[in-house]
Amino acid sequence: MRELKNLSKHIDFLEREGELVRISAAVDPVLEIAEVVDRVSKSAGGGKALLFENTGTRFPLAINLFGSERRIAMALGDEPDHISDRINSLLQQAFVPRNTVGEKLGAVPLLAQMSRWLPVRKRGRGGCQEVVMEGGLDNLPVLKCWPHDGGRFVTLPLVHTVHPETGARNVGMYRMQVYDGRTTGMHWHIHKTGARHFEAYKRLGIRRMPVAVCLGGDPVYTYAATAPMPEGMDEYLLAGFLRQRPVRLVKCLTNNILVPDDCDFVIEGYVDVDEPLRTEGPFGDHTGFYSLEDLYPTFHVECITHCRSAVYPATLVGIPPQEDRYFAEATERIFLPPIRRALQPEVCDMYMPPEGVAHNLAVVSLDVSYAGQAQKVAGGLWGAGQMMFCKVIVAIPAGVDVRDRGAVLALLGRLDPRRDLHFSHGVADVLDHAGEAVGVGSKLLVDLTRLPQEVVVSPAGGAGGDENEIIFLFDPAAEGLSFEDKLWLGLANLDPARDISVRDGKVTVDCRAKKSERWPNVVAMDTETIAMVDRRWAEYGLGEFLASPSRKYRKLLLSDGASV
Repeated sequence: MRELKNLSKHIDFLEREGELVRISAAVDPVLEIAEVVDRVSKSAGGGKALLFENTGTRFPLAINLFGSERRIAMALGDEPDHISDRINSLLQQAFVPRNTVGEKLGAVPLLAQMSRWLPVRKRGRGGCQEVVMEGGLDNLPVLKCWPHDGGRFVTLPLVHTVHPETGARNVGMYRMQVYDGRTTGMHWHIHKTGARHFEAYKRLGIRRMPVAVCLGGDPVYTYAATAPMPEGMDEYLLAGFLRQRPVRLVKCLTNNILVPDDCDFVIEGYVDVDEPLRTEGPFGDHTGFYSLEDLYPTFHVECITHCRSAVYPATLVGIPPQEDRYFAEATERIFLPPIRRALQPEVCDMYMPPEGVAHNLAVVSLDVSYAGQAQKVAGGLWGAGQMMFCKVIVAIPAGVDVRDRGAVLALLGRLDPRRDLHFSHGVADVLDHAGEAVGVGSKLLVDLTRLPQEVVVSPAGGAGGDENEIIFLFDPAAEGLSFEDKLWLGLANLDPARDISVRDGKVTVDCRAKKSERWPNVVAMDTETIAMVDRRWAEYGLGEFLASPSRKYRKLLLSDGASV
């Protein structure tokens, strides 16, 4: 198990393993870096991690650090399936019935093991506080990723807040639009823990809410900030579990928030809960569409510290696949055991294809033994943390591989719409533009677990018998897109109850843009930046020329702006 190290040490490790390319040419953080990264991250296997050494600031920028199956395992220190086995073993020990005194004493070693993962406080200053920066955020190579973004955005922040009553810490990842050297937006959605801490401060009449934003450090911190941890459970407990040693924390210089000793940057400040909300966005988001302007709190910067070898970390999101797919895939593998044990024991496997951008589609295989069991499972999943945002759940029988597209499509060809389509309604992701209102929309369970016994899926994914007709409607501009692109586009534009109709046994799915006032544009680079990166490609030292993915997506644009 590697020691907890700052980001520069992890970069050296990736380079030794042939997983990172240094780019010494001057590259602009405004659009140019994003266009280079989009080409690399969409290449076979996710491409390489990139270190831009000449950013126009005194700090290099690292990106696509987690953008492959190998690199996410290197960041976590183990394969996600192995981590899953460790969690499963831990849960098995924790849930063993202990009735006698002797049995209860047998739990002491387990508790001692868990206590070793708890974060510990380090006295004095930490490595993240070696340098107190003069000036503000304009010293950092903050990216503007897409043409219609509202400005530059910090895209990989670890936002630390503390509940004013319980003292519980939360570490979340909320993008931050830079307004000037001393202020940013704080984009925490209403469903997020940071927003609940904000409301608690407001309810108690405490005007100034301290916030600390960390960048870099051990890569497990970044993963832990994105993981679906239960409310009130410390993200640094997960980081300690992954590293099998505690995270060392130090106190900020201007407030009492504790942050990891080995982070690259710490941005200390506050949110004034009585200050009017400020317009934030648009932002080219992980959905592949712009999230449009909205009102969010303002974060005020009081102090920025960093280690002497600081590297600025960033990520790019947009039309999948991007780096974030590997976070989502790792989370599927790591957190399946607690889902099965605590919530849904009949769940055999689950897969959220990258085209579903983490919350539009889940394929779940179930060991069913009674009628209505798939509906029961779907209801439970929709009530479980971030799974509440999932738009479409496809339930298939145990024994069918959730990742075998041919097998799943063969089962879908046996759909009985009157029996197998189950619509629901509830919470939607705030970034889902197709819902009836912001944060609210319909959901769909496609129950393929109760197929007739005579239908047998072959290893090649075929099935005997008649097939039903399902018609998918797309805008003409989608002509020529791949299956994967159409799956992404169709799911993004779909509100199931509104857009799925059944008539005479035929199912019609309307995947077209609805072109309402708040309908966003897809995310694509402008032609000038594409041409400039084409011209400069040899300077980057990235080998064989990679064409811009945006060339095929620009035909989907509905206007010259972030929204229709």
